[in-house]
Amino acid sequence: MAKAEAAETRVESEVRNGTENGDLSQLKLFTGNAHPELAHDIADYLDVEMGRMTCTRFSDGETQVQVNESARGCDVFLIQPTCAPTNDNIMELLIMLDAFRRASAKRVTVVMPYYGYARQDKKIKPREPVTARLIADLITMAGANRVLTCDLHAEQIQGFFDIPVDHLYLGPTIGRFLIQEGYADQDVVVVSPDVGGVGRARALAEMLRKPIAIIAKRRPEPGKVEVMEIIGDVEGKQCVIIDDMIDTGNSVMQGVEALLKRGATDVVLTCTHAVFSANAPQRMSEGPVSRVICTDTIPIDNRKRFPKLTVLPAAPLMAEAIRRIHLDLSVSSLFNS
Repeated sequence: MAKAEAAETRVESEVRNGTENGDLSQLKLFTGNAHPELAHDIADYLDVEMGRMTCTRFSDGETQVQVNESARGCDVFLIQPTCAPTNDNIMELLIMLDAFRRASAKRVTVVMPYYGYARQDKKIKPREPVTARLIADLITMAGANRVLTCDLHAEQIQGFFDIPVDHLYLGPTIGRFLIQEGYADQDVVVVSPDVGGVGRARALAEMLRKPIAIIAKRRPEPGKVEVMEIIGDVEGKQCVIIDDMIDTGNSVMQGVEALLKRGATDVVLTCTHAVFSANAPQRMSEGPVSRVICTDTIPIDNRKRFPKLTVLPAAPLMAEAIRRIHLDLSVSSLFNS
């Protein structure tokens, strides 16, 4: 517990005092319309001003981008999660990249906290696209020199890029919050909602020093899930489910019901990306979960917020990663605590 709190304090301190450890005068932050609040939070942590850029629409709906200051020779970071409206935000990002490439920026790093189309990362049926690879190709061809992202749905997406990718993990941020809330001192089991998320669950379990359980399920078709089995002992325990994202909530709520049927006393949902589409907020608010914990990699408007929801800031970790990339320092050492 003390070690985790020390790591959190270290990250905060390094971000706050970053200008003392290197020159940030050539670092420029810009944002599109996807999540300007997060971009401004990152700028505040780094104590730098947001770059001036206009992202609007022409009368026919086409995207208009105008960079309103010089970027020549600068290290530019474009903050743009490709969340809903996904296609609009992706197109805006591509046009921004082209603008900075033509503005003679020294380097352009795409800061993409949430990677849209990440779930289409492989062919499952004949004649299906691998859209996650297509997006990577588009970003590279548009002029990106580097990508910074968080908690990819599938880690192999990093290999879709022909440019460097820095992959951040917000699981430790969630873990430190759980420790502060006293979950490390309770009878808790960390649950992976599927086999693919075991690594994420194991990392959180090691942080809390708790056992793990796995929900084995199958997807007969997109949007439908069947829970087959629960691997691990959950009877009489408080379960903490950790996932990379919660979309409609259908899959994770089925997992919650299965855990409760197996004797779990309580279930807490945690995730990095709060997609919360359709009626997910209502489903979780009215469902048998005590609380939902996420980060703000995606904007969460008031319509998606509910009393059980706790939103943790992603800006401190992302700001420190941006500072380290700019100064050519190690990013992976952020997680060697």
